Parts: sequence; C-alpha cells; structure tokens
Amino acid sequence: MKHVAARPGRASPTELLTPAEMDRADALAAAGGVAVERLMDAAGRAVARAVMRRFRPVRTLVLAGPGNNGGDGYVAARLLDQAGWPVAVAALALPRTGSAAAAAAARWRGPVLPFGPDAAGRADLVVDAVFGAGLARPVEGLVAATLAAAGGPVVAVDMPSGVDGATGQVRGYAPQAALSVTFFRRKPGHLLLPGRLLCGEVVLADIGLPSGVLAQVAPGCVHNLPGLWRLPAIAPGAHKHTRGQVTVVAGAGMTGAARLAAAGARRGGAGLLTLVAPDAATAHVLRAGAPGAIVTEATPEALLADPRHATWVIGPGLPPDPATLGLLRRVVAAGRAVVADAGALGAAAADPSAVAGCAVLTPHEGEFARLFGPAGEDRLAAVRRAAALTGAVVLLKGPDTVVAAPDGRAAINDHAPPWLATGGTGDVLAGLVAALLAQGLARFEAACAAAWLHGEAGFACGAGLLAEDLAPRLPAAMAAAVARGG
Repeated sequence: MKHVAARPGRASPTELLTPAEMDRADALAAAGGVAVERLMDAAGRAVARAVMRRFRPVRTLVLAGPGNNGGDGYVAARLLDQAGWPVAVAALALPRTGSAAAAAAARWRGPVLPFGPDAAGRADLVVDAVFGAGLARPVEGLVAATLAAAGGPVVAVDMPSGVDGATGQVRGYAPQAALSVTFFRRKPGHLLLPGRLLCGEVVLADIGLPSGVLAQVAPGCVHNLPGLWRLPAIAPGAHKHTRGQVTVVAGAGMTGAARLAAAGARRGGAGLLTLVAPDAATAHVLRAGAPGAIVTEATPEALLADPRHATWVIGPGLPPDPATLGLLRRVVAAGRAVVADAGALGAAAADPSAVAGCAVLTPHEGEFARLFGPAGEDRLAAVRRAAALTGAVVLLKGPDTVVAAPDGRAAINDHAPPWLATGGTGDVLAGLVAALLAQGLARFEAACAAAWLHGEAGFACGAGLLAEDLAPRLPAAMAAAVARGG
C-alpha cells in the first residue's frame, strides 16, 4: 500500500468542492445579492494577507489571467502595493469588458509588464493568478514557459495553474507552488496526487459566501478527518460478545497475511477474533501466534450457522482462484458483512458482479484495475463508479486513498506517511475495517475511519515501519482520533 504525504494538520471545514460546484456556489451567492466584486475583493485580500504573513517585501510579479482568477490577482497586487511592496502585473490577456475582473484591473495603477519568461525570471516572488482550479485547457507555450521561469517562490491563487481542481491531474505544465490560497472550500485537487504535491502550503480563506450556499450545492466529497465519523463507544457494561466478532479466513501458504488482518481487527476493538484454518498444519502455525486469537479448523459453513460470526475478512493470504471466490459468494449469500481484499479481489478479476453484496472492498491500484479497469486520471469518479456498480463501499488504497459509497458519497484521505508502502500494511487495514464494522459503525464511516487510523498509526511508527508494527499503535491512534472529534 503506497502512501506519499507529509502529516497534515486538522483542517476545517471538511467539504470539498469541485470547480463546477464552486462556480455554482458563486452563482448562488450572486443570485442572493452578494456581488462578484465583493467576493473578488475578499479573495484578493486573502491572497495579499497570506503573502505578507509569510514573505518579506520583495520584487513581486502578479501573473494575471483574463478571468476571475486574474481579477483576484489584480486586487492582491493593489493591496501589496499599498503596503509598500514593489509589485508589477503581467497580464496574459485583458479581462472581458464589464466583468468584475475588468473592474479590478482598472483599479491597478502600478507597473504593467509584458507577460513572458523575462518578467517572471526577474521577480523574487511570483503570484500565479492565471487560471486557478477551473482549468479549461492544458497549460502550454507562453504560459508554461513563463510559470517555469519564475525566479522565486510561487504563490498560487486557488490552485497552481495547470492543476485540475477536480482530479489533481496536471494539464500540460504546472508550477511548484510554495503556497496556495483557496476560497470557501478546498478542492479535490488540493488532496489528490499529483496536484497535492504542487500546492505547497494550502490556506483556506473565508471570502463571505453565505453559509446556506453549501447546502444548496450539496457537495458529495469530503476531506477524511475525525468528526466525519465517530469511533464506537464502549458501554460500561460491554463484554466480548457485545463488541463484535471478526472472522478471518486464512490460506495455507501465506498465514502471515491473515495474522496481520487478525491483529488489525483485535487492536481495532473487536471483542472476539477467529482465524479459520484450511487444514491442521496451517492451524498449528496460527496457534503459535498471538494467544488471544481463536483458531479453528471448522468449515466456513459450520461457522455460518452461528450468527455471531457476522463480520468476515476474506482475501489476505488466499489464492486468487475459484475456490476463494466460491467461499466469498457463500459468505455473502449468508448475509454476512464481508471485507474483501487481496486474493478475493484477484479471484473476481474482470467480473465486478462477483463481489456484489460485499460490505467493503479494499483494493490497491493494481487490484482495482484488474477488477474494474484502470482508475485513470479521475480516481474519484472511478471509485464512485465501482461503488455504484457493486453496491459495496470501495476503498482504493494509495497515497491519496479514495473511499466511495454506492450512494455517491466520497472521501479523500491524505493522512498517511510514505513508509506505509510496505507489504502487509493493507492486511492490517482490512482487519481494522472489519473491527469497526463489527462494532456497529456504518460501512462508509468504518472505511473512512480505518483509513485515517491506519495513517495515524503509521505516523507513530516512523520510517522503517514494518506491517507488524502497525496494530500495536492503533489504540493510541484511536485516542488521537477521539481527541480530534472522532
């Protein structure tokens, strides 16, 4: 499971708006009497404020596009100039006559330079107000050359030009920003790779959009943080049976994967954990492991007769063959909640209907591609399609983990260190998801919570992490989540 992220701090609010949704929010605000000029002035003021808080006065060039992003840049230039900064503006094209951006440009009385690499190369600080999140075409030619020539740090207005705010993909060229100032709500591209790596520090500014606008837009994607979900509380009278039971099916060859899933489930709060061994030799190996796990050679069918075996993990350490798929289908048909991973997903390759009815699927990029086809550039849309197709919550693991529910809800998790990219960590995650399900958390919330807790435990382990290091760190990760509102 590969992750790349610096440890992000808590961010609030959590809703993410695509550029199209942000346009709708602006339109709704305007329809409600909030002038575009007022929003633009607030946005430019937020950019100027963020720049002045982080940099000393230096030769600053504002690269202004013809749209509202450029209008924000003109306002920022004017305010920096009023604060005594040496500022010039280079305009890619003039704003549309009569627009709010044209009004902002008319108020700029400072130097205007030709838009090109020479001006950018002489600046000590460049404000990128060319296109922003609502990118309509690839950044190429003169714009790309100018951004690439920046002689100092780049401050992006909303999003570095060239980064698609909806997908995080780079369209043509995008600069590496030291700082991005965005407005009202973050965009998915601030969290999805590779865009996240190009945004630098992200500052979220309130520019005065009415709070009721958000409910009208009804965004379907959120930044995965505690508060989006709450961990199951343990009642004073709880006992092992009330805390849920997780059943993990072990394979004959890779017993370590099942043991890691079992450790994730036990540390994740499951009251009982049963490892199902396919034969006596495998059972012997499993019994030599952690003493708190129950090991049985009973058939899955025998266990399904007991309603307490309500939550299953199927896949870690199992071969991607018809027998594994047959087991999966029998457990699903029995009405049990199944977390499908690894071999179970491989066994269903190219046949998404085979995993229909599972509670949660936890594929990595390769497993997702074999099951649903490549995720492509729009991971968010791809995971939503997969969830709708199977009726399962789908957790696509990666440096920008995406979780989607069949009803279209989605979350992006960036809370994970790169050293989680080692074998076995995904097995721990599968067990953790199952533990939260067994304790009564809803499927989408369980997957989101598990992704965040998994990353928090990884941060606590530090570089050099091994998969078996993760589970012991989960109790502290859960305490950290509760402290942050989860």
